[in-house]
This record gives sequence, structure tokens and C-alpha cells, in this order.
Amino acid sequence: MKVSHSGIGMTSQRTRMRMIERLRTQGIVDEVVLSAMSTIPRHIFVEEALASRAYEDVALPINYGQTISSPWIVARMSELLRVNKHLDKVLEIGTGCGYQTAVLAKIAQKVYSIERIGPLLTRTRIRLQELQIRNIYLKHADGLLGLSEAGPFDGIIMTAVTTHVPVSLLEQIVVGGRMIFPKGTQKQNLCVIERNSQGYNETVLEEVNFVPLLGGVVKK
Repeated sequence: MKVSHSGIGMTSQRTRMRMIERLRTQGIVDEVVLSAMSTIPRHIFVEEALASRAYEDVALPINYGQTISSPWIVARMSELLRVNKHLDKVLEIGTGCGYQTAVLAKIAQKVYSIERIGPLLTRTRIRLQELQIRNIYLKHADGLLGLSEAGPFDGIIMTAVTTHVPVSLLEQIVVGGRMIFPKGTQKQNLCVIERNSQGYNETVLEEVNFVPLLGGVVKK
């Protein structure tokens, strides 16, 4: 089953570079992140009917009630995760369509990504294989449990909103590492948790809007 499509008019490097220039005007300064996003064809991660909107700064619906985050959110979370440091291993909670995964694969040595919706993960696995991205490891599981057998991680990124982060997940961050995630209910904010030798520090940033994190038994 092939999941890629042409995205008429959306395949040129010029189109992606317009997105990159817009991200710069919106305050994204990490050139490593911007370079990564300039090489990834975002239009193949959305449904073909929406391909013409793939490079707009909006979140778009994908299957199973999920969304692909706006380019700015992807860039912002990636920049906050990297914070100008080398990333060896990172964990993504919520693979979704795989666009954020693909960006992470460009800025980290190894990316572990967890998705609880089985059919969505199957489509995404095929898409990432078609892009020949080799340094990712995908798992069908409950992301709130993390992936302790592969940790600890230099960074963890969560692509759905939650009201709290389990201590067991925070313990999978290396000392000096960080976790980027949206937190809240009606009002959501992007948050950064940094682990140091004394414990954890949380910083609350700008308002955001994400779909809820689904926990519990994974969806087949």
C-alpha cells in the first residue's frame, strides 16, 4: 500500500523555502531545525485533498480524529527540544502522520516514536519507509508509559495535550535533558520540563491547541 501522492504544485523546493522564510519571520532561529524542515516534503503527510494547504501555517486533519501540527508548532517544539545541543536519542509520544518524526530524524541520531492507533501507525510506517528514513524506531503502544527499554533519552516530545506527566516518564529523561509538551484542558500551554541533578523544573510558554492525548489500551 503506497500512501504518498504528488501534491500538485507543492513539490518544489521554492514552496518549502517560502515556508522556511515565514518561520524565520515568526521567530524560529534554529538553523538546524529550519534546514531539516526545508528538506521534508510536508505535502505527502496530509490527505491528497488537502495537499494544496500543506505549507500553510495551520494544523490540518488527518485520519482517526488526529491532526498534523502547523509548521510553526513543529519548528517551535523541535527548537525547544534541541536548544542548540547534540541529540543522541529522542522519544516522540504520538507518531501521528509522521511529519514531526521525520523532522526529528534530521536533528537527532535516533528517534523512538510511539503511536497507540494501530492503523494510523501502519500508514505512517509505510510513508517513512518510502522516504528512506532509517534512524527511526516505531512502536504501537501507550505513549504515557514511555519506552524505558530504549531510554534514557536526551529529549522527549509529546504531540498531544495532557493534564499531567507521569513520574515514570520523566525518569526516562537524562539529567540535562528536557521534555516538550502541551498541557491543559480548555486552555493549553506549551511547556518545557528540564531535568537537573536536583529534580525537575517546568517552564510554561505560549498558548497552543492540540488534540487530547489518548491513554490506556492501544487502539488496534
